[in-house]
Amino acid sequence: MTQMTITVTERAATRISEITATESESPILRVSVEGGGCSGFQYKFDLVGARTDDDLVIERNGAVVVIDPVSAQYMEGAQIDFVDDLIGAAFKITNPVATASCGCGTSFSI
Repeated sequence: MTQMTITVTERAATRISEITATESESPILRVSVEGGGCSGFQYKFDLVGARTDDDLVIERNGAVVVIDPVSAQYMEGAQIDFVDDLIGAAFKITNPVATASCGCGTSFSI
């Protein structure tokens, strides 16, 4: 299996660490891609307690992000960031595989 090139920015890693610091039962952020959303697919973020054997594991500055193999194929080359601007604070995924995305940035099409 080839190594997926999905990255987590320093801002995202810092925010993930802040969130998971109080979650002793679920200290890992799982990012997945599901059908739905206004553009066909949408990102889902969950706190989980463990990773599975086939997960892609990304660690940065103490933050751990896991992505299942099916979701990872839709996110090849993506960057997970955290933005805090006038419309709110949220994780933002910049995904070169996506051909279109919605205004809210949580759904996309390929």
